[in-house]
Amino acid sequence: MGNCIICGTPVDGEICESHEEDAVFEFDGNSPSQLTPGRYYRGTVDGYADFGVFVDIGDHVTGLLHRSELDKRLESLDWEPGDDVFVQVLDVRDNGNVDLGWSIRQREREFRGKLIDTGSDEVRPEEFEDDTDETATHAGATDDAVDADDVAAGDLQAAADDGGPTETETPAPDASETVTGGSGSVATESAAASTPATDDAADAEPETEPALNRTTIDSIDAQVGSVVRLEGEITGVRQTSGPTVFELRDETATVECAAFEEAGVRAYPDVEIDDVVALEGEVERHHGELQIETESLEILAGEERETVHDRLEDAIESEARPAAVDLLADHDAVTAVEDGLVDAATAIRRAVMEARPIVVRHGATADGYVAGAAIERAVLPLIREKHTREDAEYHYFERRPLDGRVYDMDAATNDVTSMLEARDRHGEQLPLVVLVDAGSTVESVDGYDLLSMYDANALVIDDSRADEAIVDAVSVAVTPSLEGVDVSDVTSTALAANVAAHVSDDVRSDLEHLPAVSYWEDAPADYVDLAAEAGYDETDIANRREAVALEAYYQSYKDKRELIIDLLFEDSDASTPRNDGLAAHVSEQFRAKLESELETAQENCTVRGVDGVTVTLLDTDAFTHRYDFPTTVLLLDELHRRERDRADAPFVTLGVGSDELHVRATESLNVRDLGDAIAEQASDAGVSVVGGADGHVEFLPGERDAVREAAIDALAETLA
Repeated sequence: MGNCIICGTPVDGEICESHEEDAVFEFDGNSPSQLTPGRYYRGTVDGYADFGVFVDIGDHVTGLLHRSELDKRLESLDWEPGDDVFVQVLDVRDNGNVDLGWSIRQREREFRGKLIDTGSDEVRPEEFEDDTDETATHAGATDDAVDADDVAAGDLQAAADDGGPTETETPAPDASETVTGGSGSVATESAAASTPATDDAADAEPETEPALNRTTIDSIDAQVGSVVRLEGEITGVRQTSGPTVFELRDETATVECAAFEEAGVRAYPDVEIDDVVALEGEVERHHGELQIETESLEILAGEERETVHDRLEDAIESEARPAAVDLLADHDAVTAVEDGLVDAATAIRRAVMEARPIVVRHGATADGYVAGAAIERAVLPLIREKHTREDAEYHYFERRPLDGRVYDMDAATNDVTSMLEARDRHGEQLPLVVLVDAGSTVESVDGYDLLSMYDANALVIDDSRADEAIVDAVSVAVTPSLEGVDVSDVTSTALAANVAAHVSDDVRSDLEHLPAVSYWEDAPADYVDLAAEAGYDETDIANRREAVALEAYYQSYKDKRELIIDLLFEDSDASTPRNDGLAAHVSEQFRAKLESELETAQENCTVRGVDGVTVTLLDTDAFTHRYDFPTTVLLLDELHRRERDRADAPFVTLGVGSDELHVRATESLNVRDLGDAIAEQASDAGVSVVGGADGHVEFLPGERDAVREAAIDALAETLA
């Protein structure tokens, strides 16, 4: 019986089951069957194939990291044969083939512990080395001094590889050893030690090294191997099985700084996130990434602290705010929120510079996905510019689609749980949460209040008719409706693409076709022209909109970063029309599935005329595939577009399910008012409105008929 090397829990072995994935293993066995699925192992790149990367696990076993397991494209990997990498063993097949999985942790210090997997047991490295040294001693006790030196050098290198000190003091010779003086005479150490020091030597003061001048993080790339002095703010603290890793931000960029006390022991325990410090250390590269090997770390206070803090604040404020406003097109609804667009872009840029993660929450619709992708397209290059970690874009940015357009307590609780775990386990700062195509109505306030309890900021970019309560609940609200503007001709993507263009002007040309993609009909001419100038005709635009709408449905809880990039930013060969690519292929599936559902819906609609209002009624439980594409919302949108032109009077499409009612109308309609009218007539139906004026009505399933009739009466009274 032993104790877990991470949590100390009594275990049979060295690590408890709950922490196996937090440790990295060195494999010293000789058979694939000795590997343990689920564990992370250090490996060596053996070579590439079209379908993945072969990785040697130890000296006797090779596994395949299939391209489907990567969180980036295979061709974007910068691994070379012989490089050390970290992978997870997913499965060992009966034929001996080893399936490997991707590990976002690609440095040993990012794991919380290290063990040797001997094939039959796991042991601590020091115990394994002791056994190895003892064996070597018995086997080679007569080795000469040269061999002994080699062993010592190996130990020194092993210590360096584990993140420990790379320099050792030369041990003093034993009294019986001889020391050769500069004149060639020989004297014992005791004789040398008994030689009295001269008065001059005793009085001499040691020379003090000149103080280092401060340098900036953006310049250390040219100073590898040199000792530098940095001043800035601690933005992250992470304890590994070797060193403590501090993330330091100055006015130019962010870098990781490794400080070693002893394996797994917190170095500089008084230093915490938000401390302003002065740090000196040697610039090194580890697996291609810049890193500082810390030699000293001092918390600054008083005037010194204020000087550094003011320098950081001035630099961030100056760099974060866009120098000029240049909207993608002349669009009244966007111009009305010009100041908000700039504030949103500033908040996003500032988060990157402060090394705060950015979490984009967006609706799982075509407009939501395209709007979220616009923000992503602008933020990722900025993260790569400001952070030295090669995996920074996966570390500091995440898109999480929402089920609906409300940032409710469920979504907020998930975000808070994730951010607290990241703070406590990995020393991350609290994120900036960006709501896109969602979150602008009062139903989201509780979610924002939960974030604010932890001092996590949020901003909203949404084309819905927003509620005033949102203005005080978030740091920035880009909501044209609150400026008194008609929002019938604006999409969330039109707003988000303009924010993104001011986050990074370098990607502006990549964004110009996105607003047109987000319109199902009647796209403003300026956006259509902008897309055409970028090389996208109407077919290209339609293909992308439909393809994204289809993929937004399937596994909507995932961001699908690479797939969305390929759909929206697919390169075009002049000899190959854009609509022959991926987007065209996926859009064909979209149209086939949608047409099939529309045919069924149209055959089973009932039409009622009430006081001059034409109502097309669809039972969405009985005549739609509720758990397959298309969604009820998308189906009703398309059904309404196709049926409305047949009526001269006000036209309504009403979809009623077991507990939800969705409405589309040719006249302006406030769903919140409709909900109030239904609740007044069907008082026992538990009626509530989700999503504000543009949302939908929810009710108790047992009162469905009463709700439907109350809705028809209310629509007739409102629209007649």
